[in-house]
Amino acid sequence: MSWARVFVLSVLTTLFVITFFSLVEGAAVRDDSKASDAKGAAQQVFMPESDASNFFKRRNRRSVRYYEFLAEQRVKMAADERRREYNEEQRNEYENYVEEDRDEVNERSRETNEQLREFHYDGLSPRYYWFH
Repeated sequence: MSWARVFVLSVLTTLFVITFFSLVEGAAVRDDSKASDAKGAAQQVFMPESDASNFFKRRNRRSVRYYEFLAEQRVKMAADERRREYNEEQRNEYENYVEEDRDEVNERSRETNEQLREFHYDGLSPRYYWFH
């Protein structure tokens, strides 16, 4: 039964200390080497309740690892976008080259056919009437 008394006594002491310190607005360690400013020291140690709650709310949302993951994903997406743009540019250049080459080949073959027609033309049109 003695452990119950010790437990109740420690809980009451803790409650008394918490109640007493909730009334205190600031605490500072006295430093004899400098002029002490109790108000300034208290402002350095303590912060308003709203700032403290905002601090913990911000810290609880995501871990640092999550933000590292997001940054890594952004870097990967940017690299993918650059690669996609590069491949699209290369494909467009190749398509333009092929189209120009095809046009050039078609033009050469058209010119060749036209020259052959002019060379073999004997003034008789249509030719199939005269070669039977």
